[in-house]
Amino acid sequence: MADTSQISPFVFGCSGGLVLNKDTFSFEPGESRILQNFEPDIKGGYKRILGTTFYNSNIVPQVSASNERVVMSAIFNDLVLAARGGSIHRAGTSGSWTSVTTGLGTPSKNYEFKKFNFSGTDNIVIATGTSFPIIIDTSYNVSSVNATGSVNTFSIVEVFKNHIFFAGGSSAPQEIKFMGPFQTNDFTSGNGGGAIKVDTTIVGLKVFRGSLFIFGLDKIFKLVGTSLSDFAITPVTRTIGCLDRGSIQELGGDIVFLAPDGIRTIAGTERIDDVELGTVSKQIQERIDEVTTDNVSSLVIRKKSQYRMFYPKTSGTEASSKAIISVVKVNSNTGRLGYEYADLVGIKASSCDSDFVGSTETAIHGGYDGYVYLQESGTSASNVFTRAGGTANIESIYKSPDLTMGDPGIRKSMQRVIVNYTNEGLVDADLRLRYDYDSATTPQPGSYPLATGNIPAIYGTGTYGNSTYNQSSLPLVRQDVQGSGFAVAVKVNDESTNPPISLKGFELEFVPGGRR
Repeated sequence: MADTSQISPFVFGCSGGLVLNKDTFSFEPGESRILQNFEPDIKGGYKRILGTTFYNSNIVPQVSASNERVVMSAIFNDLVLAARGGSIHRAGTSGSWTSVTTGLGTPSKNYEFKKFNFSGTDNIVIATGTSFPIIIDTSYNVSSVNATGSVNTFSIVEVFKNHIFFAGGSSAPQEIKFMGPFQTNDFTSGNGGGAIKVDTTIVGLKVFRGSLFIFGLDKIFKLVGTSLSDFAITPVTRTIGCLDRGSIQELGGDIVFLAPDGIRTIAGTERIDDVELGTVSKQIQERIDEVTTDNVSSLVIRKKSQYRMFYPKTSGTEASSKAIISVVKVNSNTGRLGYEYADLVGIKASSCDSDFVGSTETAIHGGYDGYVYLQESGTSASNVFTRAGGTANIESIYKSPDLTMGDPGIRKSMQRVIVNYTNEGLVDADLRLRYDYDSATTPQPGSYPLATGNIPAIYGTGTYGNSTYNQSSLPLVRQDVQGSGFAVAVKVNDESTNPPISLKGFELEFVPGGRR
């Protein structure tokens, strides 16, 4: 029998997400130096993301140029409204796109929209920035919001206390105009309409906790009250602003938005009144510094407590386009609720939305190529990114910190790695160990296959000849390994088209060697 008396185990769980602002000695073992297309999972660990498919295989009709991007993709009335080149079309998951309205002007920014129901019928109000706002009902009748000749071509819209608010007017960037209660084409004060001005250029509006938050370039305000007679504005902060309205979403009981110094939460900002508070994204500040405001868009995936913010460069390729994944979850190491991050690479989204179609949560994005795509798609078919020119495998990478196991001066001769994961199908990934910070002077062994043909048999879903009876849903893979170093990092690369794998934790078994 082999002598194992000298083997020391080092165990860590996968928790903490992508961290880019720590030195080697400050990392928690479960955090990640690279976390690409693995999302922090609210069930624990890091789970490979799902792919994309066409929402509808037909391209949204162009107006004047083939390079017109989709400037609005909105789920409404269980269909999708897609705007391209100053026109809006509607479609389901099959069939051709049907024109809803045209002549909205040449778009330079994304259209903004809000859904409302004042009289028992669902409606969607759309601010284009290049025309008067429009309202579309469930019969796809279109009406223009143009009650007075002074109404601006607004680019921002929100619905608050049964009033429709507009901002982002080309001639009055600091002004908010609102219609009277339950009105859809009347700004007159006699019927409850009016205007409010703030001392900053307005970037976005968002309803939250009974208030209307007004995001400016360098200030944030909130409006409270129920009507023209008691509407009042108070400052939340005069030192923090919002860079792009496309980043504003509600997640985990807070409003999340992109500020000049990172991703912030409005609740956190409000708690300190006019004093700056650290962002919730300091651990990925290096990534925040890469964000351009060519075209920021975002969505939330409610069942995952997840926020996705896309920031593609207009001239960039789809394969290189990036997004930030943020998840509100309890850290398994600290037991505290917080934000964990990952990189999403390979989706070039020009506009986003997520909502329920029937009882199914659905996330979509419009592309620079004129198509509308369905996200979170790929569990039963090949898990890939679908693109106009074909499909691309999802390159998913996890890399741990460089682990010294408590003593950077002792050489560790690695014996075995035990991987704990869950799988929803076949697994075909690569496991690597990288020694001494990927040093060129330290021998680096090749990859080890992390693979299984065993799918756990779950009662009612297991398939004869495909699933394995009595197979654990939390398998432990024991892999003998080679190599030694004073520090070691674990790396997993999965480019297969299999259903997602979720990494839960690792045990590293090593024999301590000589001291440097």
